Amino acid sequence: MAERTAVRTDREALLRHGRRLEHATLGWNVVGIVVLAVAAIAARSVALAGFGLDSLIEIGASTVVLWELAGVAAERQQRAIRLIGSSFVALVLYLAVQSTLVLVVGFHPHHSALGIVWTAVTAAAMFTLAAGKARTGAALDNPVLKTEGRVTLVDGILATAVLLGLVLNATAGWWWADPAAGYVLVYYGAREAWTAFKH
Repeated sequence: MAERTAVRTDREALLRHGRRLEHATLGWNVVGIVVLAVAAIAARSVALAGFGLDSLIEIGASTVVLWELAGVAAERQQRAIRLIGSSFVALVLYLAVQSTLVLVVGFHPHHSALGIVWTAVTAAAMFTLAAGKARTGAALDNPVLKTEGRVTLVDGILATAVLLGLVLNATAGWWWADPAAGYVLVYYGAREAWTAFKH
């Protein structure tokens, strides 16, 4: 009896920690959408716009996980994972079209100091949150939290790719690095969509 109570208490603590991680991700990305919108419009950057859309998807994914953690029925988990996968499909379609158009017309984005600072800080924050979600999701054996942890990891990778594109554009004048960063987002978005639907 005491052992079952201890297990239940541990599980409740893990669920609370999972919710805290999701709230932190949610808050970060709400602020990020505003920052990225300002930076993307000022710099006319497809990579920043795409990363802003990715932040919107992350908000949706965090909301889905918070909803799922409130009740862990198997059908709810499957529905939550499909919703996350569908969001990535939308991101992939948008970025594939937008990045291709920018390359075809040879559009040169402006420099963005704000974008560079925000993506650098975001990369560090997302890698930290992703590690926490991976540990908590594994301890709970919760596939939705583990899947969303991979979404957060991808968010950190994407922030790094966008950061690289912005820095190369600003320092070397490689304007094509911005839409190239968009294609990196396409690759990881497609991979995560496939993983979610295959689950």
